[in-house]
Amino acid sequence: MNDSSACAARATQRMRLRTRIGLAISILGLWALCALVWNGLQNNPAARGALLAGGVAALATALGTLPVLLAQRPSERLQDTLFGFGAGVMLAACAFSLVIPGLDAVRQAGGSAWAASGSVGTAILLGGLVLLALDKLLPHEHFIKGREGASAQQLRRTWLFVIAIALHNIPEGLAIGVGYAGNEGLRANALAIGIAIQDVPEGFVVAAALLAAGYGRILAVAIGMASGLVEPMGAVVGASIVGHSAMLLPWGLGFAAGAMLFVISHEIIPESHRKGHEVFATAGLMLGFVMMMVLDTALA
Repeated sequence: MNDSSACAARATQRMRLRTRIGLAISILGLWALCALVWNGLQNNPAARGALLAGGVAALATALGTLPVLLAQRPSERLQDTLFGFGAGVMLAACAFSLVIPGLDAVRQAGGSAWAASGSVGTAILLGGLVLLALDKLLPHEHFIKGREGASAQQLRRTWLFVIAIALHNIPEGLAIGVGYAGNEGLRANALAIGIAIQDVPEGFVVAAALLAAGYGRILAVAIGMASGLVEPMGAVVGASIVGHSAMLLPWGLGFAAGAMLFVISHEIIPESHRKGHEVFATAGLMLGFVMMMVLDTALA
């Protein structure tokens, strides 16, 4: 065996070792997450409400995928419009359901305007940084930009899409959970309803994009449905962590807002603007923003 072959063999072995370590860490992380979800549900009404709301959001995602079983591939313009609509709903949810309640929570606790803006602003940046770290560390595949993350070439495309969709849905689940832990019932319900509404076209777009990427209809719909399961788990985690201390509330609200803002700017808007349908994507964004604003203010 020559030197180049030996180097290639060692590189392959190291890659396999890293993949196995990553798989083991993922399994342990999933076990810890399930344990946290279970513990959070014990004697915690906010966590149970968040689980129910997250389940409704997951169901909305599943319902959105069903038309893909019968319909023809949707036009790229329609997909971009729906992407924009989802971005608008999430953007309004960040402002009216997360950031503003976070600022109010600090003020009600006796903090000054500077303390409120400083703590919530720091939490927003922290949420964005955590999502950025996950985006760089976890291998995943965008529908248009292609593969990103460490060792992406070692995983099948199906799993790369699953990881990408999970990264997208984690902030939504956290937002639902933090909302139920920190907001009065009507505002928390408005946030959950808004996310569930945008999950319907989101599920359709995800399944349609997988279909366009070469997956079979049944597999595309199954992956799209499974993508929503992250939301109820994230909702329970968010409600459980914030529910332990009122001091964590503004930080939790800001963190969820920052994570969602990262997804909006880094994932959704670029995806909706890459095919030349910026006007339709922007119109969808504005419509989604206004709908969520009206929903939030009407039910608050």
